[in-house]
This record gives sequence, C-alpha cells and structure tokens, in this order.
Amino acid sequence: MMERTLKHRRHRHTMSTFRALTVERQGPVATVRMKPLRVSFNLQPYAEIHEEMGLAMSQLRIDDDIRIVILTGEVDGEFMVPPPTSEYRSGDKQSGRLGDPRAEWGRFHGIIRAHQAVAEMEKPVIAKVNGDAMGFGQSLLFNCDFVIARDDAKVCDMHLSLGEARTSAGGEPVGPAYSLMPGDGALSFVTLFMTPTMAKEYIMLGTEISTVELARLKMINQAVPMADLDRAVDELVHKLLARSREVLAYTKRVLNRRVVDNLNSTLDPAVAYQLFNFRQQLAGS
Repeated sequence: MMERTLKHRRHRHTMSTFRALTVERQGPVATVRMKPLRVSFNLQPYAEIHEEMGLAMSQLRIDDDIRIVILTGEVDGEFMVPPPTSEYRSGDKQSGRLGDPRAEWGRFHGIIRAHQAVAEMEKPVIAKVNGDAMGFGQSLLFNCDFVIARDDAKVCDMHLSLGEARTSAGGEPVGPAYSLMPGDGALSFVTLFMTPTMAKEYIMLGTEISTVELARLKMINQAVPMADLDRAVDELVHKLLARSREVLAYTKRVLNRRVVDNLNSTLDPAVAYQLFNFRQQLAGS
C-alpha cells in the first residue's frame, strides 16, 4: 500500500527553458550539461549560468521522476572555466556584464540557490568532470556528492590567480587579471576537503591541482582516462539505482548536515563581499 501511495504521488515537473545549459532525461537520470561560458556570456543578451543553475537544480530537486542528477560540461575538455582574461579588461564585455545592476539579483542569488539545491537535494548529484573545472565550475564540483573526472584535467579557484590560470590546453589565461573575492561557493566547500594551510594556498594563490592529485588525496572519487569516463559514471549510476530511493535520500540528508551548516554560515557573506568587490573594481576602472 505504501509503495502504491508513493507512486501515486510522484509526478514529473516541467523544466524551464535554458540558454546557458541543457537538461536531458534518460529514465530516472537527469544530465545537466553546461555550455562553455565563453559562449553563453557572449550571447545577445548574455545567458547567466549562475541564475539558470539555481533554477535547474531547484526544479530537479522536486521532480520525483528523477533519482540521480549528473552535472557535466557540454564540450569535452571543459567542465566549466571562466572566459579569457582579455574579456575582463576595463570596458569590455565581462565588465559590462558584471556591472549590470539589473542582473545582480539573478546572478548572486542564483549562486546561493544552486548550491543550496545541490546540497539539500534528496538524491545523489554526480560531477562528471569531462574537462577543466575553474571558478564556479570547481565550486560546483566540490559540492557534488560524487566526483569522477578525466585524468588530464585541472581544478583551480582562479579568483586570486591574477590572470595567470591557464587551461590544460594552454593558450590565453582565463579569469580576471585583478584580485577578486571568491564568492561563488569555494570558501564554503574547500575547507571541508583541505587543511586550513592548504586551503589558503589553493584559494589565495590560485594554485592549480590536477584531478589525478585530487584522487590520490581522496578528495574526489576517481580520475580516469577520458575514454573510460562514461563507463565509470555509468557503473556508479547503476550501483546507486540498486539502492532504495528513500534510504539514499535520508542518508544524504544526514551526511550533508555539516556541508549545509558550513554553506549557510559562509556563502551569504562571501557573495556579499564579492558583490562589494565588483563594485569597487568597476568604480576604479
């Protein structure tokens, strides 16, 4: 009787339309694919992934047809990285986007909603890291319940890297050339994975870490060759689906109490400081 009642109550929610990401369904699994920021930020009008991620994850959280969420990049080689440093120069596209007061609410509260939804979601969220994860990308990575990454990718916060962070493919540096407060979630999660001294080195110096090293330190679950990434994620999904939906939900809620508590005490001030930091930077530009 209980199972029949639960099935009767389950219903599918209609997803919103997104421009910075896509949401695909395959049975009980939803895959969220993030478009490269160099693409979505240059659309007319630009697409704000922070706002869209908050909405997508909130909708998936309450969708009873979905049991597992996979987060990945749309283009192999890039989980999520910021646009090139040259686009953050004074007066260019990124300064215009970041200085748009009409977009501040959606962007900054989108960050909060996205992380809250992932941390509180009563279903596992898997980061399928198919490329470099920097900035908001690495913040999302560290908030996911499982992380399986390709072994030739790198992870970096880059907010304080002064435009020196480069992707695995090389080329032009990415991220702002100025010091920027990390306000997109890193300060809420990195200290759960690293000692205080290592967390400060990673954040304050914009240190890059390979996914192989993260796996060796047991900070992520696996780092595998790109050719094996699909298989490794599919195996994890199969194992999770063999468990009870309700028991997984209860277990995640208890396991994530420390994550949620840390998020609640640190994310709001970090977001506020970054907003203040942006306004300082734009006022002096």
